Amino acid sequence: MADKDLPGGRIIRGTRIGRLAAGQVARGVGTRLAMVGRTEQARATLRRRSSLQAAQQIVTVLGSMKGAAMKLGQMASVLDLDLIPEEHREMFRTKLAELCDRAPRHPFAEMRAVVEGDLGPIREVFAEFDDVPVAAASIGQVYRARLHDGRVVAVKVKYPGVDRAIQADLGNLQFLRRLWKTFLPSAGDSDVLQEVCDSITAELDYRREAANQRRVASRYRGHPSIVVPDTIASLCTDNVLVTEFVEGVSFQHIRQLPEADRARIGELVYRFYITGMFRDGEYCADPHPGNILLADDGRVGFVDFGLYRTIEPAALETERQVLRAAAQHRPEEIHRIWTERGILGPDSPVTAEDCLEYVWAASGWHLFDDELTITPEIATSAVVLATDPRAGEHREVRRLILPSEHVFSRRAELFTLTALGQIEPTANWHALAREWLYDQPARQV
Repeated sequence: MADKDLPGGRIIRGTRIGRLAAGQVARGVGTRLAMVGRTEQARATLRRRSSLQAAQQIVTVLGSMKGAAMKLGQMASVLDLDLIPEEHREMFRTKLAELCDRAPRHPFAEMRAVVEGDLGPIREVFAEFDDVPVAAASIGQVYRARLHDGRVVAVKVKYPGVDRAIQADLGNLQFLRRLWKTFLPSAGDSDVLQEVCDSITAELDYRREAANQRRVASRYRGHPSIVVPDTIASLCTDNVLVTEFVEGVSFQHIRQLPEADRARIGELVYRFYITGMFRDGEYCADPHPGNILLADDGRVGFVDFGLYRTIEPAALETERQVLRAAAQHRPEEIHRIWTERGILGPDSPVTAEDCLEYVWAASGWHLFDDELTITPEIATSAVVLATDPRAGEHREVRRLILPSEHVFSRRAELFTLTALGQIEPTANWHALAREWLYDQPARQV
């Protein structure tokens, strides 16, 4: 797809988004879900109606646009939404998965021009450069190459014109709000939407991403079970990001592994995205399957640090206090904390029991002190309730006012859950959570 074909004008892009949103609303997609319960079992079901055409439309429109609109499609693709009849469900998920790591490829001639514009002639910088991308996503494509000193590297190259395309998307806030509310109704809130927009804009800053990745790689250097590829600092520019290449297999392959292997990998995914957030006060807010791989040496590799956030210790402590209160079934304490923090207004009709039920529905997998297999249904149920709590007696919980600093920490938590749902690992997740909930010692994985 040539750069001139990458839609950049606000009117053109806004029209496409508006039509897509209208099409989704017209289908009248509704939600009915059960929650991770407070008793001995965790149950989750979703009933939704749509058609395969919806998935095809999402891929075609958002995939061709890239930018912020395509990022939404990637967010939707990790959900196991029961939008269509069961016999077509796998096809629907496969179609949406194209937005994660099989996005429409950009011609190499134009991507080469970006590389050489920042680094100079490819032959002078690289001994070998494979012109077939190993991954393509919303902002750029990734290529495999070899430096003259023999190191194999991953070269992430920004799409030409993508900065302009994203700014056009973000200029159409109302269109985006209509579209995002189709999938994640809480995104209709202006503060939440602004937080999302600011973070997507930050993903365009490759130098910032390089600094993030360098810091995390240093933190995990020498780890026996986790690998984060380091950056090649001298080759990281505004439009090109060069890192070590991790040899391994994709998350799709992990789904086929024996149960014990999937349990081990699931635990490592949890520790990297969830435990790491509470331990380090910073986290990757984009934990989807395309950013996780199984390295040839058995370690689990994590890539892509464009959407990387920090969170204040006070905000993390609030999260801990609420989850500890929920684990011990103290609803009044949750209600008090949320009221003091302004999450609940002074005249809110939300009761203490509503608060407890909501926390267990969205985060009960951390609190359920027994083995639990994370299924796609459990993951999607928690995500939908946390972002769109409209079902039955939980309708009033929509009145929660999520502080902006919690928007992406909650996203990181929920999308870690959906990633785990793709491989269905079994563990006592509460035993892992106790390491950051109660500062208990970690065991070796």
